[in-house]
Amino acid sequence: MANNINTNDLTLLTAHEQAELLNAKQVSSTELTGAYLNRIHALDEQVNAYLTVTDDVALKTAKEVDDLRAKGEKLHPLAGVPIAIKDIVVTKGIQTTAASKILEGWIPPYDAHIVTKIKDAKLPILGKTNMDEFAIGSSTEYSGYKITHNPWDLAKVPGGSGGGSAAAIVASLAPLAVGSDTGGSIRQPAALTGTVGVKPTYGGVSRYGAIEMASSLDQLGPCAKTVLDTAYLQGILGGYDAKDSTSLDYDHNRMASAALKGKNQDLHGVKLGIVRELTGEGFADDVQKSFDSAVELLKEMGAEVQTVDCPSFDYSLAAYYILMPSEVSSNLARFDGMRYGLRACGDNLSAEQTMRLTRAKGFGKEVKRRIILGTHALSSGYYDAYYGSAQKVRTLIQRDFTNAFEKVDALISPTAPTTAFKIGEKMTADPVTMYKNDIATIPVNLAGTPAMSLPSGLGADGMPIGFQIMAPGKMDDRLYFVGSALEQALCEKNGALYEKIQFGKQAVNMKTEAK
Repeated sequence: MANNINTNDLTLLTAHEQAELLNAKQVSSTELTGAYLNRIHALDEQVNAYLTVTDDVALKTAKEVDDLRAKGEKLHPLAGVPIAIKDIVVTKGIQTTAASKILEGWIPPYDAHIVTKIKDAKLPILGKTNMDEFAIGSSTEYSGYKITHNPWDLAKVPGGSGGGSAAAIVASLAPLAVGSDTGGSIRQPAALTGTVGVKPTYGGVSRYGAIEMASSLDQLGPCAKTVLDTAYLQGILGGYDAKDSTSLDYDHNRMASAALKGKNQDLHGVKLGIVRELTGEGFADDVQKSFDSAVELLKEMGAEVQTVDCPSFDYSLAAYYILMPSEVSSNLARFDGMRYGLRACGDNLSAEQTMRLTRAKGFGKEVKRRIILGTHALSSGYYDAYYGSAQKVRTLIQRDFTNAFEKVDALISPTAPTTAFKIGEKMTADPVTMYKNDIATIPVNLAGTPAMSLPSGLGADGMPIGFQIMAPGKMDDRLYFVGSALEQALCEKNGALYEKIQFGKQAVNMKTEAK
């Protein structure tokens, strides 16, 4: 890829290409980090990818990396490559709000586990990215501060809840980013922006220091322009953490090896299953066409493809929107004006009045909606009918995955049913219309299995389309192997078109205008 773009423009290189230049001492981390900060300050007012930009923090780390490299110290291969972090992740000394007014001004006294790992690897932190408030949303329109725009078309959404991280990647405002995925919040924005996003196996990346939305569903993961970049980043983020009771111990360094192996485009012996319930009706024609075309490429590389039935997936959306709000209502109960966050004060207010005013002022519309829905589902007389039944459906979905993986090595589907929609288009509709954007991504969160979204082409409207790969638990490397093979095949088949997707059509245009 690097041969086809201006290598003098460092921000248009992939993270692993930047790392090669850094390790060869052809460019300094200070230069690279400064280039990103300059681009952020020039362009982000159009995109709104960031809530907080941390120039001093990033440049301090960059200088440290340059000094250590000059001394010949052994460093992580990605040392000096900048990164952006979703604002759901706690960062010591850097404001963390989860894009909610109720946490405005909060400066954490500690780092999340993954932030410690990022700092140990010496990746300069560019800032905190925008998101739907408390990761509740599918478009990044529900942020308490600003709406993020899709760099491909600034009138459209970048997906959610991690639209800020995805938009930062495609606009070349960061080479790497961290996201969180509760029902598709890494993968759906990746699909809508033409980037790569991975939800690791539940427990594969520590959630210590991630502000909880729905604890049994939340998972942190990597975002980048290419499959290989996300593989390298997962190698940093992943690993066992004693502070997370759900943490799993398995090797995340094998992800990069799998991605490199996949570039050989040899899928002979690999069995893939198309999930019948996640294709066809409900998916736009151009999305289905792009998916079918990608499947043919997989077959040409030797993969054996069959259709797999997962009947319980038809109930995943309904089950998710009972389980997730229930956990939201529990997790967000702490923000009451008495213990954490904002406190709406007044003369002679009772504790109840203080709580009511604080939540009315601090929480946005969608957060309130889901708290009310979850509280209702957990209330006496409704718990068994709603929450209990949804948990039973969750078990059936997990069984469907287990049965499917007895037949195939990985499952595939479109990531999202449509391309990016216009800002405001679905917020004014019935909330369920917005919720349906996650119909293909939710089953994975309910089962705890890993999944990846990578771009497969452009829709009739010229916007990116995502292709989803799902693997068994702890077998995240299968995502990178198959994903890298497909990425390479798409690039070779579509040439300049696929390169345009990877590096962002509108991002390049924005850069030209900025000059």
